[in-house]
Amino acid sequence: MRHDAIIIGGSFAGLSAALYIARARRSVCIVDTGLPRNRFAQHSHGFFGNDGSAPHAMLATARSQVAAYPTVTFVDEEAATATKTPDGFAVTLKSGDVLEGVRLVLAFGISDELPAIPGLAERWGDSVLHCPYCHGYEFSGQRLGVLYTSPKSIHQAMLVSEWGPTTFYLNGGFEPDDGSLAELTKRRVAIERASVKALHGDGSRLSAIELADGRLAATDALYVGPRTRLNSEIAQRLGCELDDANPGPIVRTDAEKMTTVPGVYAAGDITRGAHTVTFAAADGVMAGLAVHRSLIF
Repeated sequence: MRHDAIIIGGSFAGLSAALYIARARRSVCIVDTGLPRNRFAQHSHGFFGNDGSAPHAMLATARSQVAAYPTVTFVDEEAATATKTPDGFAVTLKSGDVLEGVRLVLAFGISDELPAIPGLAERWGDSVLHCPYCHGYEFSGQRLGVLYTSPKSIHQAMLVSEWGPTTFYLNGGFEPDDGSLAELTKRRVAIERASVKALHGDGSRLSAIELADGRLAATDALYVGPRTRLNSEIAQRLGCELDDANPGPIVRTDAEKMTTVPGVYAAGDITRGAHTVTFAAADGVMAGLAVHRSLIF
């Protein structure tokens, strides 16, 4: 079957794009592995009308609503490659099956490359976090920490201090310049220079950070800004240009979410440095609208 559009990735961006394409009565196939980036979080915050909802529940509801449209098809599999054809695109699945479509939307998301510190990955999304806007209010006034991962961590430490008393863990080796130290002091951010050895606490909760010299620093939440990577190389293989953005590479798009390859659109975390459910959904809406209009005009 030939589709008007194929969407690689069925999370917030992909489903939002699919919804608008389906409502325009066009055929759309969503290829998805069921592994959204925020699957580690118990609650999602800041999304209008769904503040505090479980991400998996939000996606399940959205998927069922999109699936209700008769022109929608889901393929629960990984897309291996995508190639340009004379009249559209061909997407080859891991199984070897091939899907054909006139337009292609990339929404396969990103993954976080977490620091290799014992006890950190197990707490990711619960008490080891990235965004204070998404997961800061719940730790208001508690003992907060920021782990140095890049020069951008200085800004993160200043920001996190809005939510409570904050310690900036330099993790050995890095030293802020005098200007940054002055700003951190102004924000009442404490500086800890020792290397971080491990994180401790019951289950996924954090209670203390163990330092290389044996000290235990009582901490309720640790904020980390990890590098990210694209979940697929399909964009590069298609010839889409990338930009080197913080915290990782992103797919370049125009105002209507079209990449540098005509007919290929991209949405969500793979297209921006700021990552929220709201941004992802909005990107998907724009991509869906643009895909439909491109099929007409």
